[in-house]
Amino acid sequence: MLTLRCAACKAKLWKYDKIGKGEVLRCHKERITKVYQYTAREGKVYCQCDKEIGIDKGGHYKMIAKNFIYSGTKRN
Repeated sequence: MLTLRCAACKAKLWKYDKIGKGEVLRCHKERITKVYQYTAREGKVYCQCDKEIGIDKGGHYKMIAKNFIYSGTKRN
């Protein structure tokens, strides 16, 4: 499980079940297990500090790599 945080304010966004060794480029909505806080509006995902985290593409969020950080372990 990975815990994603905003790179600007370090607020927790959500817990994500990452499968595979690669980078976190997409977050599939069905793999988000716990939501802490974020706002989705106008097709984009924002942190509480109004930093853009990703783009809503329907079944997943396309993440902006420099705007979030994560910790935890990936499932192989």
